[in-house]
Amino acid sequence: MAVNIYKITSYERFKHDFNLKDQLRRSIVSISSNIAEGFGRKNNKEFVHFLRIARGSCSESITQIIIAEEIGYLSRKQRNDFEIELERLNNNIGKFITYLKKPKIINK
Repeated sequence: MAVNIYKITSYERFKHDFNLKDQLRRSIVSISSNIAEGFGRKNNKEFVHFLRIARGSCSESITQIIIAEEIGYLSRKQRNDFEIELERLNNNIGKFITYLKKPKIINK
């Protein structure tokens, strides 16, 4: 998804709107970066913390995509495709957080 955002924000219509282009790129990259950083902590509590930040970045990215479509930088289809993908990712991260927070049963 990040690669697709980078490609789309390289188009001419984003050329003169550095702030939106930069914010969208940073928020989309933040999702995978926070998942990776949390995983690297090797601690579920910290992992969950970074997964929550990733969810916030998903929501932020959706907002930036809506703005980009409303000002004519993205088509309705592009917006819908990205929005569906980001909402699905956000929901999956939420389910993963729920899983990580469940008490673990250890078989003896």
